[in-house]
Amino acid sequence: MRWARIGLGSCGLAAGAGAVRDALEAALPDFGVDVAFSPVGCIGLCHREPVVELVCPEFGTALYGDVTPERVPELLAAHFIRGEPPADLLIQNGSPAPFLAAQERVVLRRCGQVDPSSLADYEASGGYSGLRRALIQSTPENFVADVIASGLRGRGGGGFPTGRKWALARASDDLTKYLICNADEGDPGAFMDRNIIEGDPFAVIEGMTLAAWAIGASEGFVYVRDEYPLAVRRLQDAIAQARGAELLGPDILGSGLRFDIRLRRGAGAFVCGEETALIASLEGRRGVPVRRPPYPVVSGLNGHPTCINNVETLANVAAIAERGAEAFAARGTEGSRGTKVFSLAGDVEHTGMVEVPMGITLRDLVERIGGGSASGRPIKAVQTGGPSGGCIPASQFDTRVDYESLKAIGAIMGSGGLVVLDAGACMVDIARYFLAFTQDESCGKCTFCRVGTKRMLEILQRICGGRGRQGDLETLERLAAQVTANSLCGLGRSAPNPVLTTLRWFRDEYEAHIDRKCCPAGRCKELITFDIDPLRCEGCTMCADQCVADAIKTNGGLIHLEILDDPCIRCGGCFSVCRFGAVAVR
Repeated sequence: MRWARIGLGSCGLAAGAGAVRDALEAALPDFGVDVAFSPVGCIGLCHREPVVELVCPEFGTALYGDVTPERVPELLAAHFIRGEPPADLLIQNGSPAPFLAAQERVVLRRCGQVDPSSLADYEASGGYSGLRRALIQSTPENFVADVIASGLRGRGGGGFPTGRKWALARASDDLTKYLICNADEGDPGAFMDRNIIEGDPFAVIEGMTLAAWAIGASEGFVYVRDEYPLAVRRLQDAIAQARGAELLGPDILGSGLRFDIRLRRGAGAFVCGEETALIASLEGRRGVPVRRPPYPVVSGLNGHPTCINNVETLANVAAIAERGAEAFAARGTEGSRGTKVFSLAGDVEHTGMVEVPMGITLRDLVERIGGGSASGRPIKAVQTGGPSGGCIPASQFDTRVDYESLKAIGAIMGSGGLVVLDAGACMVDIARYFLAFTQDESCGKCTFCRVGTKRMLEILQRICGGRGRQGDLETLERLAAQVTANSLCGLGRSAPNPVLTTLRWFRDEYEAHIDRKCCPAGRCKELITFDIDPLRCEGCTMCADQCVADAIKTNGGLIHLEILDDPCIRCGGCFSVCRFGAVAVR
């Protein structure tokens, strides 16, 4: 059988995969060979989109990246007729590419392989076999025990044991219970949930159905942010198909199980990722947290027991039902079982989606799978866990990626966003950026989060602006401790993490900003000056052509140029275009 698959996730479509799809559909019928065409989700190679996979008995399977509509006829002829893959497009031919070979894909096993809009494709790949087996051979109590035995912990950031949460909800005598899938992914640089929904929506639905059966819920909701239009459409379509096949509804597979799912779109408030704020939003109220206890598993949506799991957690549930608890627990570490999906972003060669076993080192994740620095500059740090996470220096890259190891160095796993920072990053400015995000997203309900993060941000802005004072660092640490100890919800309690971790590992950069009024990374505009080295300058005037402030002049008729400090706006344009390394930052 000959196949042509193209990734049509959001990343692929943004890179032009729609036009490549049209070119494939137009070219295949006239090509002289029988080739089945299949649109699929993102395989994770976001840095090489649009990605096309071609399969044929004669020449095997090959994966191609950076495909354009104009190259489609050439590509088809090269693969299906001549068996000579174009080297500049080829990602892998036969053996897996290093980016994919180092992964262990459980949640992502169908992404990039099956048509996400086809229930038939999902079932042909083993989908719904776990639900069918559970309904016939197991009981809700036994399935809860299986999930406990698997060691699955919530993948949304908190890491609470999933089976224990289910057991608490199941133990309630309330006849009305709810299940909520939290798809309100809001971390900068995070796109795990979006990719899973776009590439394998039926796995999330099957996982929700199993979870509802286990806890005794008959109604479920997917709370998804409206900024994910493709994910919303694919979920809507998948839910409709599942209803039509009696995989959702009043009598699922003739078992008597009653469960249905409704979609609710969030307006993009970061705080609505917190359970009680999410519930408030679902009830039509302003999305702000409330004090716990009672926890949602005791009293949640409309006052009834409510179990909230995130997208990746529920996709893992479907895998546990299909493959068994022992197979899931065989991966990972003692306290962090299974695999984890990460989105690699920032200054890394291979940006995209990866799934690795818990316990892998940060070094393997960033250098072996991620390919190391994209800029050629040394990697300085990684930011894990989103804006509420921590910055981990390169000196700690042998740390294992699991809940306990990351916590020990002041960071958190979070939902799986991982932003790589090279030597050009100013860690004070990074802390300011993430704190500005959480401060802006604060709901304002509690004083310590609303006012405390504001005061911290003001200090960081002063330091980045060259107005830092002695005692500022101690004030930051004192405020961070108060915000962490007294904020109402997880957003406020974790908001100081980027500040605390950068102070712990990069304190010398803060001190340089305050004591010497300089930014070692050359990022904070008020603290840098650009110079031209006359020994390196070739007088090409590219920097002068780039300068919007007319701050670059010839130096007394000599061949080299100089930068006038007064009109210079420190945009860095001259530095970026100089081919001779003549422009320096001081």
